[in-house]
Amino acid sequence: MNAPTRLAAYAAGLALLFGGAFAAGSFLVPESKVDAWTEAARADPMDHGASASPSVRGLGLEQDGYRLGEVTAPGRTGEAGTLSFQVRGADGDPLTAYTTSHDKDLHLIVVRSDGGQFRHVHPTMGADGTWSIPWTWTTAGTYRVFADFVPAGGDGAGAPPVTLTRAVDVVGDTADDTAPTAAAHVSTTSRVDGFTVELRGDLRAGQLSDLGFEITRDGAPVRSLEPYLGAFGHLVALRQGDLAYLHVHPEGEEPVVGDLSGPRIDFATEAPTEGRYLLYLDFQVDGRVHTATFVVDAAAGDGTGSTAGNEH
Repeated sequence: MNAPTRLAAYAAGLALLFGGAFAAGSFLVPESKVDAWTEAARADPMDHGASASPSVRGLGLEQDGYRLGEVTAPGRTGEAGTLSFQVRGADGDPLTAYTTSHDKDLHLIVVRSDGGQFRHVHPTMGADGTWSIPWTWTTAGTYRVFADFVPAGGDGAGAPPVTLTRAVDVVGDTADDTAPTAAAHVSTTSRVDGFTVELRGDLRAGQLSDLGFEITRDGAPVRSLEPYLGAFGHLVALRQGDLAYLHVHPEGEEPVVGDLSGPRIDFATEAPTEGRYLLYLDFQVDGRVHTATFVVDAAAGDGTGSTAGNEH
């Protein structure tokens, strides 16, 4: 099967699953389907270049011998419950030893397949290795759940970061829907909770790109950014289509409690391939976290920058 045919089949599969979310009673996409998506993305370097770049993560259930177990969650919108899962090691046992990364042992990212309804939260782990967090869905659709973590190394040193993913199908109401981030047009300005965030810089594939985010409120520069997860800003980028995952952080020294910054947060970021990316910037002011969203296109690199990424 050639690359365009594979991509068309992949897109059709996503559309079928998304449409089925409103009629089917089951809310877990079969493991075989997720595996198929992963294999399709890795089958040919022309398919987004997934097999050609080690920085591409979050495309499947497994990475480096670790596997994301079944995700249980409410199956319908408006139904209060718990989202829970285990991470299992190569021996099949639940993983219970993690290296703290950016103030947390595990970061949970949940986003609808079209890029909308983004959430970045931090569940708690039980003694048996089960991660859980209270959960209610506000709108129906097919969602991707990303578990982003650093396993504890056998010698006490941190192992490479791991990002595992599963799909969850949710039925019910769409009345509380919001405009999807996966817009048809590039968007470099985000307005959220009274703040305006402007993205400066261009994203380049295969090399480091300098991205700056300038934050204002009522036209005035915001200089009261507070440390959040060990930084003044927290950026997640997802490649549109397969939602390949890139997790990056600002340049500069790690702040301590009481430090303030702004109005600009700078990142050194690498896109693994050309294409459209959905960016989600978390920042904190007055104890409240806000999420600004952007849509950018990564052009081919010009060969002048480093190819070393800045993930985690």
